[in-house]
Amino acid sequence: MDWILYLVIFLYGIVFGSFLNVCIYRIPKEESLIKVGSHCMSCGYHLKWYDLIPLFSWLFLRGRCRKCGAKISVQYPLIEGANGVLWVIVFLVHGFCVESIFYCALVSALLALSVIDARTYIIPFGFNIFIFCLGVLHLGYRIIWTDKPDIWLYVIGFFAVSTVTAAIYFFSKGRAIGGGDVKLMAAAGLLLGWKLIVLSFVLGCILGAVIHSVRMKVSKADHVLAMGPYLSAGIFLSLICGEPFLDWYFRILGW
Repeated sequence: MDWILYLVIFLYGIVFGSFLNVCIYRIPKEESLIKVGSHCMSCGYHLKWYDLIPLFSWLFLRGRCRKCGAKISVQYPLIEGANGVLWVIVFLVHGFCVESIFYCALVSALLALSVIDARTYIIPFGFNIFIFCLGVLHLGYRIIWTDKPDIWLYVIGFFAVSTVTAAIYFFSKGRAIGGGDVKLMAAAGLLLGWKLIVLSFVLGCILGAVIHSVRMKVSKADHVLAMGPYLSAGIFLSLICGEPFLDWYFRILGW
């Protein structure tokens, strides 16, 4: 009956994904996430509860406003569906445990900040604070509830990559990497530990170099690179398959 649990996780994921859409739209505009109700961007129609059912309302309305018929961005179902799928993947890999809850929250934050960074070249500070708080809570959980909390694994993780990226930021005067990327690596390192955050950074740099080079040739994308989405992808890959890969790699080295 595990499929029922995964279905529930997916449904919770798309509900939270709906909130991510609000964050993606309003945070760059510095609008309130709570005070202003959901409404049509074209006619201002205040959406009813049945217009706000994640994923399904967009499909039922065929991507259009119920009142004026204006098109509703496909971003909404994509973000909701992606968040639900990502949550299921996290639970499939890590199992039904407290760790998976922390990782799902991390993945959702990475998804939202990636979209915002890709559009604005800025990672909102609030996302890094949120991930940092996850790291602190996760560390507290390990100290209280596990026999081997490995505190230094996570404390070192906070500095392992962030010090390197901070140096790059300082010497390049912000041209090579952004300040938000530095903070992201510090906060995520506290949550994941030094091994996974180092792997995340390597994977993120590889993905950024390859994918953006292709984009510049194929679609004439600007040479300015938003690193947030690539670093986030690296973090997610490390979260999902980092431990098996590192075990294999260290065995090859004989460590």
